[in-house]
Amino acid sequence: MSQPLPPSDESAAAPADAAPEVYTGPGRRAVISRDDLIQAAMKLVGPNRSVSTISLREVAREAGIAPNSFYRHFRDTDELAIALIDLAGSSLRQIIGEVRRRANRESSVTRLSVEVFLAQLTADEGYLSLLLREGSVGSPAFKEAVERQLHYFEEELTDDLIRLSALHGSSLYEPRLAAKAITRLVFAMGASAIDTPKERHSQVIEQTATMVRMILVGAETMQEKGKE
Repeated sequence: MSQPLPPSDESAAAPADAAPEVYTGPGRRAVISRDDLIQAAMKLVGPNRSVSTISLREVAREAGIAPNSFYRHFRDTDELAIALIDLAGSSLRQIIGEVRRRANRESSVTRLSVEVFLAQLTADEGYLSLLLREGSVGSPAFKEAVERQLHYFEEELTDDLIRLSALHGSSLYEPRLAAKAITRLVFAMGASAIDTPKERHSQVIEQTATMVRMILVGAETMQEKGKE
């Protein structure tokens, strides 16, 4: 997927916060930003395409810029792909985090989180599909980027599990490990549901929510036994 860097141009690798640049070529956009390129790439990926197959020229054409202008914002297409993975992960965490923050019981947070998570399989943005796909078939760098996002999911879920347990006067055995088990389970179930007909998603939700609840009950029981 990587495209070669332009020769000896120190300005090619632009900082992440580079300001939008103005271009005046015929038929091209007057202003382009890093986010514009990311959104153009997201449109190209779609529900089934790997980010590794996207070329620089495709992104430039979709964004309406000259190919050389790409380097104003990214060193190469691999850096763009990792930015896509980071966007997908942060967007999903925000969506699911809002659900968890509104919940006041473990059972409700479990059910709602699973429902919202799996609903993202058919969302127009394609964030979940991108993470699941690149986590299994992406390059080592892409898999590492997905793994980083999973770690963020685990950290945020750990905080919520501790908060909800304290709210009800209970506690979990190794809440960080419980959060990791839940995160990995839900992502695995999401991956298996990609090719499942939409009408069967409710069954996947029920099964996943039950398995997550089993993890939580087990963690609570182990904590209680440890006190004996």
